[in-house]
Amino acid sequence: MSFSNFVAPWWFLLLIGVALLTAGYVVAQRIRRKRVLRFTNLELLERVAPKRERWSRHVPAAFLLAALALLTVALAGPTAEQRVPRNRATVMLVVDVSLSMKATDIKPSRLEAAQSAAKSFTEGLTPGINLGLISFAGSATVLVAPTTDRPAVTQSIDGLKLAQSTATGDALVAAMASIDSFGKVVGGAEGPPPARIVLMTDGKETVGTRKAFDAAEDAKKAGIPISTISFGTEDGVVDIEGRSQSVPVDDDSMKEIAKLSGGEFFKAASAEELRRVYDTLGEQIGYEKKQADASKPWLLLGTMTAMFAAAAALLLGQRLP
Repeated sequence: MSFSNFVAPWWFLLLIGVALLTAGYVVAQRIRRKRVLRFTNLELLERVAPKRERWSRHVPAAFLLAALALLTVALAGPTAEQRVPRNRATVMLVVDVSLSMKATDIKPSRLEAAQSAAKSFTEGLTPGINLGLISFAGSATVLVAPTTDRPAVTQSIDGLKLAQSTATGDALVAAMASIDSFGKVVGGAEGPPPARIVLMTDGKETVGTRKAFDAAEDAKKAGIPISTISFGTEDGVVDIEGRSQSVPVDDDSMKEIAKLSGGEFFKAASAEELRRVYDTLGEQIGYEKKQADASKPWLLLGTMTAMFAAAAALLLGQRLP
């Protein structure tokens, strides 16, 4: 631990006082010993005075000096890196609702498993996070603008409907536009809150006015990382107009989008894996590491040690130190 971990390290100057008190106590004990040896009949004293351990009479003073040292550390304001809930952030949850999401390689279907995991993610986010929802197939639709109203988001997740095509790039553009609009409203003196896009899809981009990779590069410039979740397996099959069509998951595209935006890629080949991914994202998004106040343990130890000093003085010397 360095002085940079303390809010007010100058309080450590009080330790000089503690050191002086320690030295003064030692000197006082030596002077007292000399006086006792000079003026006392030792033979008579040994016969009439009860014997006790010499070290025991120093216990109260030792506890008191230790308490002063501990309380000095508390006054210096120690800090430590702690996991704390975010006070402000914006997250756009972007969910693919193309026809490939009705594949049943993930039980009961990709869409139903995605809805269940997304609702759990929504409900588990810390209160300070503003969460929005976008669904996309042939086009992108902003279902919920960033808000702390979790029931509104979960209700919209329940209402997701399948449609044709996959316009991933347009969905990312819509997400960035929502984040930008919200940031201008709530930014204030601190500026817009930090933002992230969580993109969950299972297939390749098929349509759209803006390519997904280009949108990812724009997100990088805007400082909005995209966490991509590639959801599904290579064995996905759907029935479209009476014909069976293979819909394998497209991991490579999701990896590239995450890389270009400065985000992370996650692979989920089952409903359980998807829940774990969302749990991980919830921890990353909802909490952050900060240097926070860590003086309470020192204050508690100092107070308890001072109480021990008083108790020892009463038990051993029948007086307070």
